[in-house]
Amino acid sequence: MIDPELLKILACPATHQPLSEADDAALSALNERVQAGGCKNVGGQEVTEPLDGALLREDGTIAYPVRDTIPVLLVDEGIPLT
Repeated sequence: MIDPELLKILACPATHQPLSEADDAALSALNERVQAGGCKNVGGQEVTEPLDGALLREDGTIAYPVRDTIPVLLVDEGIPLT
């Protein structure tokens, strides 16, 4: 879980839209895509490891992984959701 005060200041590095934590259903759906294979991030790299958590961009099109409780807010690490 991301500290609520930290979450208030985090934003998408590409669009500066606010981010919110993915709920269990969204995270499960994302991890199912990862398990099925072929899930690629914005940088074109295949995502092979299940995510511990994710931050969703306000428009619902990109998820940023959270690894070891640290949000990875790099444009290329974003995972398209559409």
